[in-house]
Amino acid sequence: MIAAAPKSEKSTATRVAYIDGTACEVRPGETILAFLKRHMGEDCVPTLCDAPNLEPFGACRVCSVEVARPGNGGLKTVASCHTPIEEGMMIYPDSESVQKLRRNIIELVLTDHPLDCLTCEVNGNCELQDVAARVGIRKVRYPEGKNHLDRTKDLSHPYMTSDLSKCIMCYRCVRACDEVQGQFVLSVAGRGFDSAIIKGVNESFFESDCVSCGACAQACPTSAISDIYQSKSISSQKEVRTVCTYCGVGCNLAVKVTGNKVASIQAPYDAEVNSGHTCLKGRYAFAFYKHPDRLQHPLIRRNGRFERASWEEAYDYIAEKLTQIREENGPDFIAGISSARCTNEENYLMQKFIRAVIGTNNIDGCARVCHSPTAIGMQRTFGTGAATNSIADLKLTSAMLVVGANPTEAHPVTGAKIKQQAMKGKTLIVLDPRKTEIARYADHHLQLRPGTNVAVLNMMMYYILKEGLEDAGFIADRTEGYEEFRSNILNLNIDELEAVSGVPREEARQAAIAYAKAPAAMSFHGLGVTEHYQGTYAVMLIADLAMITGNVGKPGCGVNPLRGQNNVQGMADMGVQPYQGAGYLDVTNPEMVRKFADFYGRPVSDKIGYTIPEMYDSALTGKLKAMWIIGEDVVQSDPNSQKVIRALEALDFLVVQELFMTETSKYADVILPGASFLEKEGTFTNGERRVQRVNRVVEPIGESKPDGQILVEIMNRMGYPQQPYTAKGMLEEISAIVPFFAGIRWDELGEQGKQWPVTPEGVDTKILHTETFKRGKGRLVFRDFTETPELDHAGEYPFILTTNRVLEHYNSGTMTRRTNNARIVTEDLLLINPEDARKNGIREGEMVRLVSPRGEVPSKAHITDEVKPGILSTTFHFPELMVNNVTSDIHDTEANCPEYKVVSVRIEK
Repeated sequence: MIAAAPKSEKSTATRVAYIDGTACEVRPGETILAFLKRHMGEDCVPTLCDAPNLEPFGACRVCSVEVARPGNGGLKTVASCHTPIEEGMMIYPDSESVQKLRRNIIELVLTDHPLDCLTCEVNGNCELQDVAARVGIRKVRYPEGKNHLDRTKDLSHPYMTSDLSKCIMCYRCVRACDEVQGQFVLSVAGRGFDSAIIKGVNESFFESDCVSCGACAQACPTSAISDIYQSKSISSQKEVRTVCTYCGVGCNLAVKVTGNKVASIQAPYDAEVNSGHTCLKGRYAFAFYKHPDRLQHPLIRRNGRFERASWEEAYDYIAEKLTQIREENGPDFIAGISSARCTNEENYLMQKFIRAVIGTNNIDGCARVCHSPTAIGMQRTFGTGAATNSIADLKLTSAMLVVGANPTEAHPVTGAKIKQQAMKGKTLIVLDPRKTEIARYADHHLQLRPGTNVAVLNMMMYYILKEGLEDAGFIADRTEGYEEFRSNILNLNIDELEAVSGVPREEARQAAIAYAKAPAAMSFHGLGVTEHYQGTYAVMLIADLAMITGNVGKPGCGVNPLRGQNNVQGMADMGVQPYQGAGYLDVTNPEMVRKFADFYGRPVSDKIGYTIPEMYDSALTGKLKAMWIIGEDVVQSDPNSQKVIRALEALDFLVVQELFMTETSKYADVILPGASFLEKEGTFTNGERRVQRVNRVVEPIGESKPDGQILVEIMNRMGYPQQPYTAKGMLEEISAIVPFFAGIRWDELGEQGKQWPVTPEGVDTKILHTETFKRGKGRLVFRDFTETPELDHAGEYPFILTTNRVLEHYNSGTMTRRTNNARIVTEDLLLINPEDARKNGIREGEMVRLVSPRGEVPSKAHITDEVKPGILSTTFHFPELMVNNVTSDIHDTEANCPEYKVVSVRIEK
């Protein structure tokens, strides 16, 4: 059915074209196919080479239509997918000649395609099969050809598979690899009838540089490229939409379910966050949820051993012990650590439990060890510690500044988008000690020494002011403190900053000019900024850089932290920090204390609680007796592991709520089996402030329970009347106390979610600080470079170790090591510059000893120029290594975030 244009189109100047004689509105930039789909529906014209997230290509010609252009004679057949619509054009999408052409094309395709539909994995969900039926193929008139491609399946890869005898040369897989992931692994070799898809230099999937994102498998219209889960098989399976549990991108997932088991995962094309794309963790690394190692019932330590217990026994024991400790010592002798892997609702409940039931502000979470400097730094400068813009603004920006982040590994979908924009010619500036993948696409890579972000950012601002490239109008209207800031910046000693950072001043100058001259510039920063002695100040300088160039409050710009975990933003929003309650309300402000007390119906403390590092110190000095840890393997992931272990051993009582028996769980008195993201409901908030629904896909395994349900039950057991857990009910409570959640309702989030702040009427916010900053005027803050005390050990420990992630694993690897990802990356490696390897007699693959003032760990050497001489880098995904045995106790001066990125070490063969 065609939606006709209004009859008054001429008088209202509406541009129209005609579909079978009916006038329909034309929009600028549309192709004929897009025009037809808008007026006739998605399935109006058959296609084979077209896909929602790919550029028009015109390979298959199945989408051909007949057109007549005004004043241009008769009919002409064109491919609708890449032909622009024109005003006045007459379009005949299903003329007799077009139908005949389509049948002929499909017949030719089928002559070179195996006719084994009944045994094919995509039978019933094959686009070629569907198109053949639609165009009316009943038999093929042409002689059956001998399929010219090797029928041997490629099963070399832990996830990806191929059977290229099924290939119809639509190029969708090649284009997905190029246009979506930007990996360029797939290409076409040969010409004419001998054309064939190849991987890398005609090798297997496993031997190639494939990053297993699965974009090619999802794009393939047949089963020529697929995966071990046969993700496109049997479309009649139940499908549940949810959100990924890994990084802060917040990819939407379409999960197919058979019975109570996850069959496969695809990326929805209509998802605003990821538009049909996700990385191998989101698409394939889900098997951990049913791994035999999953904790399936409560455990209580008795006589030095863990014994199975009922939930009633566990709750009674916990309530008794916590009550006893509180009565004997006071509430401040109890603390809680919550998790970014839990939903907003669960994090809210955890901080409420600690504050309203226990009576202390000793609540913290993993943001402490990653993005706490971001929250504090951006709150001090802007008034709000969250991303100012949306990732979609990458299409609108002119320049991208990536500081201390490796997005193609740690935030793969966003990293791919940044890479795509760089390849299209937009300016890319990278500040990173390593030659990361994204740095290879940079126009300016400032390869600074770890720990010198403040020095290099100050150099950039010096040259912006020196060259007169500041935005005087924005500075005058929207900021305060400029004159003092300017004076301090222009008095910097550039010789010293150049020497200490290792970045030549001219490189810093050129990068600064490129950023300042861009009509719109976006900055992104990660843990390479925050996990430093001066982490908070580096964040504030990034904010300064945006403000002095006017890159705040408009599309295509802003300051955008790349959140490391799926709900680290939401966890902080919900009040999982010792100095701010839900909604970032100050726990020392008498008005806020009264507000919380009235809302919770219980008195709450007005004393700032312990951060995680302070919890360890307090446990070691006897000032903390009990802890409750949800979903955090602090022994493996927090720095100075031996100190963490001593702190946990010093406690009288430790509760751990987990999926697996982690290194931390081993020190617990009670272990409670929580539920994975596939087994619960709630919301996650991604790095762009987007609150999205997490829907239950399968039932919890064994006797495990959703973490929110566990918290509600223990709250009631300890005398607090908390309503039964539902995501809808908890969101109603949260929206009544968190100002920027005021208009968030479970039933109104839909499939795209909403970006806070959300007004009571339900209107969300794409861009922050458009007219004014949350704090009124933006605050410009100068901070000079200060060397980290960690380098006081440089004489005996001359190398600087910095830590990083790899694409295939996530933090401590608790989940990914229990999937096929562990077959792709099997161990942590130590990156060593060739010059350092030569001086120390170290060869590729040899075991070396990494020694710091805290301890030592063995590691396998990987010799690479990715790091400069004097710099080492490693990951911390495998407990066999326990890299945090060597990391330090140095913390950011403001946020108490550990300095993982500068560790004084030496290496021994």
